[in-house]
Amino acid sequence: MNLSDLARNSCMLRGALAKKGYMRWWHSFSGIQSESGETRSFFIEFFIINPGLGGDAPVLGQHPYNRKHGRKPSYVMVKAGAFPDGQGDGGRQLHAFYPVSALQATGSPLVMQLKGDPERPCQSGDCFYSEDKLTGFVEVTPGEARRRSYMSDSGFMEWDLEVRKSVTCHTGKRSSRFFRALKTQDSYWHGEGIRSFFQGRVSLDGIPYDVLPETSYGYADKHWGRSFNRPWFQFACGKLASQRTGQELRHSALAVNAFCPRFLGIPLGKRLMLQLTYRGEDFEFTRCKWETKETGKRYVWHILAQDKSTVVKISGSCTKAEMMRLQYENPEGRKFRIPPLGGCAGIGNLQLFRKGSGGREWMDTLTLENALCIYRPVGSAAGKTV
Repeated sequence: MNLSDLARNSCMLRGALAKKGYMRWWHSFSGIQSESGETRSFFIEFFIINPGLGGDAPVLGQHPYNRKHGRKPSYVMVKAGAFPDGQGDGGRQLHAFYPVSALQATGSPLVMQLKGDPERPCQSGDCFYSEDKLTGFVEVTPGEARRRSYMSDSGFMEWDLEVRKSVTCHTGKRSSRFFRALKTQDSYWHGEGIRSFFQGRVSLDGIPYDVLPETSYGYADKHWGRSFNRPWFQFACGKLASQRTGQELRHSALAVNAFCPRFLGIPLGKRLMLQLTYRGEDFEFTRCKWETKETGKRYVWHILAQDKSTVVKISGSCTKAEMMRLQYENPEGRKFRIPPLGGCAGIGNLQLFRKGSGGREWMDTLTLENALCIYRPVGSAAGKTV
């Protein structure tokens, strides 16, 4: 439902999750290079892993010493970068690692601040997060990027942004404290800003980009839990145009997130959570049929969601060239053999129907552009229908 919940967006790795858990606050948006008119899609993420094991230095799980001695990762990471263009060029992810002791954080509303230390490796400058502002910079030298434990490209990115979160996807009781205590999922999701307006400036390797509210098509959410999404699939769009009116919908948004519920520790199968906010009306679904198809150049997703009164049909895709491998390690210190792919150039269409006594009544067809796509292929690319 479209209900803001800043408490759910706060830090909450307590108990067992403090020593075996992660939290990640993701932001993605578009910026325009004023001189050339080039548009790029950027991302900024605050990532905390196993804070209860931390100290005065970041523990990198991929470092040979830590792997040999079975030390689990513990750090705060700032991930920043840009997705590739249509030719597959320019993709960049930059990682700065901070010790848990460097983090200053409040409760709700959440404010996080990281103080950089030029004497320490892996770190960049000061970084700041709040519900309405992001500032910071990350720099990774070529020498640092060659270290496998950094899981990073080389480069420099700086940002100063204001954020206004307009539409929220609140997952209700599925992510409540009671169900978290029962460990009904390995990973939980809250979309505080599935339609967000970003404003400010970003500099990537010294090239400035202007971020404007109407063309930022921003997205912000949070995941947390014991392990990453299985399956890992997200499709989200804030640039929706109505075929019925011929206009772009300013405060409408689509967000899709995969999850795998558990009962008594037993996986119950792959599911999707889907929220469509359309012209002030919210449509929510948790049981959807979906499949993934892979062509030579694209990943394609087909989703069918329905309840007693509404039917939503989605066809979306993203080119492989415009997706990049997103590097992470899990709370156990292991990397994906096949990492998730991310891009912000998804396209598609959405058909919305109302059920009536005479059958389906067409409400609208929406064109989707600049959609966030995060997908982890597992074996065959074909998804399982549930």
